[in-house]
This record gives sequence, structure tokens and C-alpha cells, in this order.
Amino acid sequence: MQIIKNIPRQKWSELCKRPEFETNKLINIVDEIFSNVKLSGDDAIKFYTEKFDSIALNNIVLKEEEFKSQSQKIPVELKAAIKQAKTNIEKFHMAQIRNPIKVETAPGVFCWQEYRPIQKVGLYVPGGSAPLFSTVLMLAIPAKIAGCKEIVLCTPPNKNGNIPAPILYAAQLTGVTKIIKAGGIQAIAAMTYGTKSVPKVFKIFGPGNQYVTQAKLKAFSEGTAIDFPAGPSEVLVLADNTANPEFVAADLLSQAEHGSDSQVVCLSNSLEFLERVIENIEVQLSALPRKEIARNSLNNALFLFSASADETIDFINEYAPEHLIISVEDETPYLKNIQNAGSVFVGNYSPESAGDYLSGTNHTLPTNGNAKSYGSLGLDDYTKKISFQRIEKKGLVEIGNSIQVMANAEGLEAHAKAVAIRLNEHSMID
Repeated sequence: MQIIKNIPRQKWSELCKRPEFETNKLINIVDEIFSNVKLSGDDAIKFYTEKFDSIALNNIVLKEEEFKSQSQKIPVELKAAIKQAKTNIEKFHMAQIRNPIKVETAPGVFCWQEYRPIQKVGLYVPGGSAPLFSTVLMLAIPAKIAGCKEIVLCTPPNKNGNIPAPILYAAQLTGVTKIIKAGGIQAIAAMTYGTKSVPKVFKIFGPGNQYVTQAKLKAFSEGTAIDFPAGPSEVLVLADNTANPEFVAADLLSQAEHGSDSQVVCLSNSLEFLERVIENIEVQLSALPRKEIARNSLNNALFLFSASADETIDFINEYAPEHLIISVEDETPYLKNIQNAGSVFVGNYSPESAGDYLSGTNHTLPTNGNAKSYGSLGLDDYTKKISFQRIEKKGLVEIGNSIQVMANAEGLEAHAKAVAIRLNEHSMID
């Protein structure tokens, strides 16, 4: 782990690069699996589950009795923690409910907008070495609050062919309507096309590795909406000498343990502080059960020095991190000027793991610089806006001539006539 002592702008594009993958190879794999799932449905899902996960399944749909019985097999303390997280996440997302807006844009011309839930949504919850039951809460709670009628959850089974009990418990608490024992590309393909067992959904939500991310992009190209590209996790910590290097090291490692492709960055105006962070990382790393995964991730870590607050702000906005932790003496200029970040954690006692689990904000966030154009997952993502209008006779008289002028200027005579025919009606000119 090396400290880069200056971050000249001509090097920013290189410094902002995330770990790269063989895109063409990924696309070919995704295309093949999507084609087979479209053709063979459930049989293809079972085939790829056995091929990639070494699990032979007779039935990919979780049975109701299994759902209820398995979901109770978790410790009381964990149940209480999950319920506390559910309460906080609900509070934060309930506050995002929007009321309809109605405006009289001209006399007799009424326009309004209402929100409607997306009826069928698909939730993808990663499994693998760390079954993320917290992601069930983050995805299903806003879906339920929004009023989505069908909430389908896909998650890979464990080596025994079962879904981990905490995932089932979280799903039961949050109103998931169907659980599919499938992960990876085949799960995304199944929700995109629909199979005998898996409903076709209107929008797919959830994070995943590079294969899942590419599969979501394929789903979008096939006409199924997605939340946003959400790939390997990342964090950028901005800290000065008032921060605790032990805390910062722990925050960096909490992201590094996600996977070897995770990205961690530490940016400071103190070389001494950066050196202390690196020392603390080495101490803490040795005690982690997932230390090999974290160590591989740290091969891509960046430790950056900049004495300029303006340069630091500009670099953060260019990097556009998924998670941004600000632990400095005066965070005001940063909070005012940071434009691109998925979720921001302010102060020495705001660990990123609080947002991952329980504070209330959503942990499903844009990665790989996509925070420049996407935000944190929220209630709006599970709804769609419908605009309405009612125009009274006097309203059409008020705006009708201008409509005709504009329509004729665009050469769309039928548009103009649709207005003229109404204006010429006897009742309109009485």
C-alpha cells in the first residue's frame, strides 16, 4: 500500500478507474445464458445453478411451508436487530411519500401529477460467501411502502439447496410474495423473460458482482427496467488529523472484505495520518476472518495526499464514490460542494456499516462513478409518475390558438385540426 503524494488533474482519469474486467467475455457469457433461459426457462435455471453453484434443484420456487419454518431458525438477538433495522428503514422511506400536485396553468386548464407503484418488481439479493439479508430489507421495504403488488426475490441457495434463514426472515417481515432459489445471470434472465416458475417483472433491483451488473444491463436492453448499475462495493474516506486512524482503517476494511474487486480510497491533507491509517490496516487485517479477500482488494487501494480543499472536492466529484465518509475538523465546505456521491457519512462516529444495516438510509447505491447521474435507491424508484389534465371549454379557448400556431409551425396539421374542430363547435363559441 503506497501513498500518492500528489493527484495532478492529468492523472485523475487513471486514479478514478475501478478494477477492470474483460467486458467482451462478460457480454458473451451473459448473452448465452439469457438465450438459454429464454428458450428453456426453469430447466436452464436448474442447469446453470448446478453448473456454477454445484447444486441440483428439483424445485426452484421456495415452498410456503419452507418459507415459514426456515425463517424462524435464527437467534432472538438477530431477530431483534433485523426488526430495529426494519423500523428505521421504514421511517426514512415513509418520509419520502409524495403527495399529488395540481396546478391551474391557465384559466380553465388543470394539470396534475400522481404517483403509481410499479406493479411487479424483482429483487436480486446476492448470496455467495456472505448472504446479504440486509439487502432484503433495503429492497423490499420501499417496494412494500410504494404499494408494489408482486415482489419477487431471487437469491442463490446455499450448498444444501436452502435459502439462509436470515434472508427468509427478512423476506417474511417485509412482504416478499415469492422467493426463487436462483442467483447470478440466470436469475436476472428469468425475471427479464419470465418462466413457468418465475414471473416476468417490470423492473429489477439489487446489487451484485460484475456478472450480475452486466446481466442487469442486458435486461434493460431487453425491455425490463433496472434501478441502476450497482457493481462491486467502494468507499472513499476523507480524513484529517482530527479523525481517528483506527476508525478510518476499520471503515476501509469493511468495504475491502466485500470482495476482491471492491475499491477503497483514503484521501487526506496529512501524510502522517495516511501512514497511521496504513499501519492500523495491517494490524486489523490479520484478525479478520475474510482477510484474504480484503488483502486482495487492498491491492487496488488508493492512499492520496492533497493539501488543497478545492482540489480534494473536485477529485471526489470526479471519482463519484458509492460511499463517502467525511471525518474532518470542518466538514461545511465539503457538504456544500460535494455533488457526486451515493451516500455520505459525516463525522467520526458515522461508520459506513451503519448505513449498510440500520440507520435508515438505503444501502443500494450507484458504483463505478455512476453517482454522477444516479442517486441512492429510494421510494421514487418503485413508483412511476402519471400526468393528468382536464381542460374546460374556456381553457381551450384560452390556449387553443397558440396550440394551432405551434402545430402548424411543425407541419402537423392534424394536431392543429384537433383543436380547431373543437373551437369551431357551436357550444365552444356561445
